[in-house]
Amino acid sequence: MAGLKVGAPTPQSITVHGQSRVLEVGFSDGASFRIPFELMRVYSPSAEVQGHGPGQEVLQTGKREVTLVELESVGNYAVKPVFSDGHESGIYSWDLLYELGAKQDILWAEYERRLASAGVDRDAPMPGKGGHACASH
Repeated sequence: MAGLKVGAPTPQSITVHGQSRVLEVGFSDGASFRIPFELMRVYSPSAEVQGHGPGQEVLQTGKREVTLVELESVGNYAVKPVFSDGHESGIYSWDLLYELGAKQDILWAEYERRLASAGVDRDAPMPGKGGHACASH
């Protein structure tokens, strides 16, 4: 979901809450979301998480305590978080942040279903590479 849809809400405020580990985003349509860092990390739009094609997604585990080390602007359409586990290749468009905020309950349920299906716990360490599953890292 790259870019910005025409007429889509844009952020009016972005606040990093380090202690509670959430990104608070207020949008031009009045919507405001508190998006947990863990949810952002688990649903990162990067190839490391999404894979390089359909069916190649990499299930993320052990991200409950992840924090944001930095949040960089990407033009006028996105932000690029740097997470405490070293992950920094995801670019989060305004559209994606809105979707993560608006669909949190659905996304958490899907994540839990995927964990159960894989027979792993949310807090299990990532296999190999200390949390990095992409061979390019």
